[in-house]
Amino acid sequence: MVFRLLVVIGLLFSLMSPSMAQSDPKALVDALGTADFKQAEVLIGQIAATGDPRVVPALEAFASGDLYVRKADNLVFMATPAGSSFALIDPLSGEAAGEVPRAAVTKIKVNNNLRRVIRSALGGLTLLSPEKSVRLSAADAVLKAPSAENLDLLDAALAKETDAEVRGRMEEARAVSLLSSDRSVDEKKAAIETISKIGGRDAISILMAASSSVDTSLKADIDSAISNIESSLAVWDSVQNVWYGLSLGSVLLLAAIGLAITFGVMGIINMAHGEMVMIGAYSTFMVQEVIRSNYPGLFDWSLAIALPVAFLVTGFVGLVMERGVIRFLYGRPLETLLATWGISLVLQQAVRTIFGPTNREVGNPSWMSGSFRVGYLNFTWNRVWIVAFSLSVFFALLLLLKRSSFGLQMRAVTQNRRMASSMGIRTPWVDAFTFALGSGVAGLAGVALSQIDNVSPNLGQSYIIDSFMVVVFGGVGNLWGTLVGALSLGVLNKFLEPTVGAVLGKILVLVLIILFIQKRPRGLFALKGRAIEA
Repeated sequence: MVFRLLVVIGLLFSLMSPSMAQSDPKALVDALGTADFKQAEVLIGQIAATGDPRVVPALEAFASGDLYVRKADNLVFMATPAGSSFALIDPLSGEAAGEVPRAAVTKIKVNNNLRRVIRSALGGLTLLSPEKSVRLSAADAVLKAPSAENLDLLDAALAKETDAEVRGRMEEARAVSLLSSDRSVDEKKAAIETISKIGGRDAISILMAASSSVDTSLKADIDSAISNIESSLAVWDSVQNVWYGLSLGSVLLLAAIGLAITFGVMGIINMAHGEMVMIGAYSTFMVQEVIRSNYPGLFDWSLAIALPVAFLVTGFVGLVMERGVIRFLYGRPLETLLATWGISLVLQQAVRTIFGPTNREVGNPSWMSGSFRVGYLNFTWNRVWIVAFSLSVFFALLLLLKRSSFGLQMRAVTQNRRMASSMGIRTPWVDAFTFALGSGVAGLAGVALSQIDNVSPNLGQSYIIDSFMVVVFGGVGNLWGTLVGALSLGVLNKFLEPTVGAVLGKILVLVLIILFIQKRPRGLFALKGRAIEA
């Protein structure tokens, strides 16, 4: 009885004595066995303040619920089940401490708030690590779980820190921890200013949480800091919307640029253009299936291999369509529209029969996976590469049309079919290869879209209407108009969606285009067109 009384007195003394907290981590860990949640928070801070790396396993075990107190002497151990008993492990040395029946120990309870405090303490314990990455991670941990108990450790770490990046992160962590401390008002004002410079929604959350507990004289400073951060975030949100709009616009550009060639040069309303996109996506799927089965080491090259395959496959399908059906319907737009719509249904059903109606998985190569941040902007690599690829296809087509013999013949047929024919240009084959080119470009779009959308028989239907809107808005047959139209509609969509919703946003865009073509029936950049004679 006397022994137990002495143990209790010792534990109470350890709770009240900071000097002991700094010199005897074992006593502090044992004190967790009889502490309530509030006392445990204080103890965790004192354990971390010892700076002793041996306490890390004990704190980790506490957070995971694997810390137990032995009833016989109130000593704390880590424990693992061993049949009907527990194998005890010393929390500091890691040495085995024997086995006891399950009834001989009691699990030390832990709640979410204690886990947060433990995460912060563990972060503080690694602030003095010789490794920069470890110190940076520790500062991040303290920043996300601020505690006044970390201030002494942060001050000690800042006094020794020489790396500018780590030092800046530690200063931010110190500022966040200061708001929950009993430091002076001037120090807290400086901390509020530092947090304001951090910016972001996390900083707003920190300041709002602190506003309920700080001195009333700091309320105005906190409100001003929150207002400044919100103004900054509004600007960043607008920039983010522009990026999302450009990303969507690049997708529309890929889907529409092939249509701009066939619709603009030939005057053909090709309702099967979306299925060319779909066939390009399935070509990518087939290439990846072959690579997965036979050459798994080449998977990162799968898209590079799929590009020419998709272009040739869809170009061939387009050539067969033009030679087999469309060339007999020139000058008859209604029949052409119905015929290509029927072909689109046939192609969709053929794909369902071969591949099934469900979505197919197309993987991302490693260089298209992940994301990165610039300021508060988040960029995913697949979108970045699609934007770059879209612009590359655009300028390649522009070069083809302006600098090649085929492009010269295509433009000649566009401007004056009879004159081009009288000059010896085989206009029927120009039409055929132009249609094949437009279909091949749609196949390239399918390769890109397979990285961000579901590959299914309905893939093309999602983009055919938007593609027609882009072509009509930009100016039929003008590639620059298609580029400007795609990017403009993409950005406009992304600014409308947050306020009116995605569906109503598309309706408003359609209404605006209808109103626009009432004033400019030939789009933003009109070419001198011609009608294709039978």
